[in-house]
Amino acid sequence: MSMPGRDLSAPHDFRIDCLAVQSIPSVPTILDVVCRTTGMGFAAIARVTEDRWVACQVRDDIAFGLRPGDELEIRTTICNEIRQSGTAVVIDHVAADPAFCGHPTPAQYGFQSYISMPIKLPDGTFFGTLCAIDPKPAVLNTPAIIGLFQMFADLIGFHLDANQRVASSREALRLYENIIQSHVAPICAFDHDYRLIAFNKAHNDEFFRVNGFYTEIGDVFPDLLIPDQAVIMRANMRRALSGETYTAEVVFGRPEFGQPCWEITYTPLRNEAGEIIGAFHQAHDISARLRAETELREAQETLRQSQKLEAVGQLTGGVAHDFNNLLTIIRSSVDFLRRPDLPEARRTRYVDAVSETVDRAAKLTGQLLAFARRQTLKPEVFEVGPVLRSVADMLDTVTGARIRVVTDGLDTPCFVKADISQFETALVNMAVNARDAMDGGGTLTLRLIGSAMLPPIRGHGGAAGPFAAVSLTDTGSGIAPDVFGRIFEPFFTTKEVGKGTGLGLSQVFGFAKQSGGDVDVASVQGQGTTFTLYLPEIAAETDPKPVEELKSDGFPMGHGQCVLVVEDNIEVGRFATQILEDLGYRTTWVMNAEEALETLGPDGSGFAAVFSDVVMPGMGGIALAKALQHRLPHLPVVLASGYSHVLAQEGPRGIALLHKPYSADQLGGILGRIIRQRSTAPAG
Repeated sequence: MSMPGRDLSAPHDFRIDCLAVQSIPSVPTILDVVCRTTGMGFAAIARVTEDRWVACQVRDDIAFGLRPGDELEIRTTICNEIRQSGTAVVIDHVAADPAFCGHPTPAQYGFQSYISMPIKLPDGTFFGTLCAIDPKPAVLNTPAIIGLFQMFADLIGFHLDANQRVASSREALRLYENIIQSHVAPICAFDHDYRLIAFNKAHNDEFFRVNGFYTEIGDVFPDLLIPDQAVIMRANMRRALSGETYTAEVVFGRPEFGQPCWEITYTPLRNEAGEIIGAFHQAHDISARLRAETELREAQETLRQSQKLEAVGQLTGGVAHDFNNLLTIIRSSVDFLRRPDLPEARRTRYVDAVSETVDRAAKLTGQLLAFARRQTLKPEVFEVGPVLRSVADMLDTVTGARIRVVTDGLDTPCFVKADISQFETALVNMAVNARDAMDGGGTLTLRLIGSAMLPPIRGHGGAAGPFAAVSLTDTGSGIAPDVFGRIFEPFFTTKEVGKGTGLGLSQVFGFAKQSGGDVDVASVQGQGTTFTLYLPEIAAETDPKPVEELKSDGFPMGHGQCVLVVEDNIEVGRFATQILEDLGYRTTWVMNAEEALETLGPDGSGFAAVFSDVVMPGMGGIALAKALQHRLPHLPVVLASGYSHVLAQEGPRGIALLHKPYSADQLGGILGRIIRQRSTAPAG
């Protein structure tokens, strides 16, 4: 096998060349045969380069005077011409040879007969010559003599190449051994019988560290381990011996030595034919890394808890402030309503104030739940462009003549599945923010891009999509860098007192996240801001609303039907039963879902409907409704909830839902509607 690219003409130690030739056992015999066959008195093997001629081995019966290692000036030899031409030179009688009779070399060295054959390695690299001289003429230019020299030259070249390869292989093996032995990672090789056939020092040292004794070549490696670890080790070794390359994290070692965790890479060991003759593994003790990762996770969790507490503190303060304002209005209005002499006009005004304040409180709660991603969304499939156009028309009306509303890309067919009401609210919240930033004048651009990618936002990885990208760009003052990172925090606002609650952008953030998307912001002070809302884009399809949205019919009265009220809160339960009785229903009140199922019995006879809270100890309202849909499908169920993480994640799936705070007419309207629907529905 040749070694392409070897350059034996490069400067090196000629002593090595001499030793390489002299290490060939047949060289003395070759030189002896050359002299006996040709009748010549001097024969040599020379290493010839561009500027050197060195005798590697010599047979001298004519006292020519050269010994191994001696040199001739290259310019005084014919071998330099042979090196250049790569062909042999054969002279029977110099005086009679027209090409060499006047050549200076024969005269300088006093020979009349000469033969020199180039020695080439199997890859064609020129090494030197096999040459012979004698002061007397000789018959050399015959096929037998030339063939003999060619054979000997090829034989010498083959041996030099083979010896060089053996030396290189040994050197490589020594290099590999040095590398492996000096490697800090434990490395060991094993055969099909799981016996150790090689290992480095680190392997033995580490094995001793975690087991208390050393390994030896020939050991069945799994048998050295404690039983439960032996099973794992044998299985891992078997996988590698079957041809699999893989990495595993396992615990090896004895309990008294700490049993560290190792990351071990297994690799099959193959021969030149590609056959698996064993396998080897390389191990790393990752116990320290795992401890550090655990400590980091604990530190991060501690930080998150601290941040949560801080956020809770901010939320508590903000909620308390806003709700106290609302409760002040309600309490003051109720105090006036208790006066028996209150004029009807003022009574109406205070009743309206209470009702409006309750609506404001419900809206505030909804914004908080949107930020917390706890509101119950009612997703439906809709085309984004028409909704954007409708919102743009509305904004163009309410923002005033000084703000120009521009749209772009709204004709792009683009569908999403989201709560359309929350989507519109998010757009309005961003638009209001933009309007305030422009101080009443500028351009507001609404743009839609379909099939967009979700870029990395606030340290979170992006996604390929497709996403609908809805952006609102203003030409306002921009966002200051020192507040840029806080704009989505609840109750954080840079507006004057009374100008904003700081919950608008929180609603946008919560709606985007709960809808499977995100919201990004880019801003340059003095030039403007762009908010981009990303929502997952889907194919157009008909998708009915999952929530049965029932409207009020205005204090519809019951007719003595019995309603099972399920409510764990005493005050709410008492008030709900009072409302229902005032609406003309009979009621039975239980404190939990389990008691409700027991009260309804196997057929629910005697009850026209079930009115249940969602969040209760034990079985919740959703689970109760699903159980009743299965057991008593004829019995209508209404759920009431201020919030529910289950509803937020799953939705009520067709169950009638009444949002707290609810009014008497809303409760009466929903009950009247579903009872009528069930009573008129066809049987079976």
